Amino acid sequence: MASVKFGWRVPDFPTDGSRGQGFIDQIHQSLEVVDEHFDSAWVADHFVPWADWQAVETDTIECWTTLSFMAARYTRLTWGTIVLCQSYRNPALLAKMAASLCSLAPGRVVFGIGAGWKEDEYRAYGYSYPARPAVRIAQLEEAVTIARRLWTKMLFLSRGRITRSTRRIIIPSLIRFRRS
Repeated sequence: MASVKFGWRVPDFPTDGSRGQGFIDQIHQSLEVVDEHFDSAWVADHFVPWADWQAVETDTIECWTTLSFMAARYTRLTWGTIVLCQSYRNPALLAKMAASLCSLAPGRVVFGIGAGWKEDEYRAYGYSYPARPAVRIAQLEEAVTIARRLWTKMLFLSRGRITRSTRRIIIPSLIRFRRS
């Protein structure tokens, strides 16, 4: 019989006006409860609040740093990204980051990745924003291909249409790749 699992989305910005450590304390207080009653927790990949009603200057946690810290602290939960924007990190580096976290938290990491959509975030952090969704989707396809190859082969040379890596990249066999 199939079972239903429940996950909780870690807030990436406060909505009550709190800042700094006050906001972080709220996250930890929530996770103390979540840890007992949920199966997973998910962290969004936004640099500024995604909500139009929230000021851009609002404190916003960074996805990968938060995910890594929380996975170490709350070891009962499975942790996932909801979802990483492929444009914000070099695909080979992102694959290595995921492999490293999977080795530190075996069986408790879900790699969620998407094409990206929030133009003001791209611009705020100096990333070029491909206006055509087809371009971002092609970048996503290439990023996923690179990650999969790095996770399943010891050595991989990438000269993709988009990625400009021309050196050999080695990622040890840190994770078991499983497609869901």
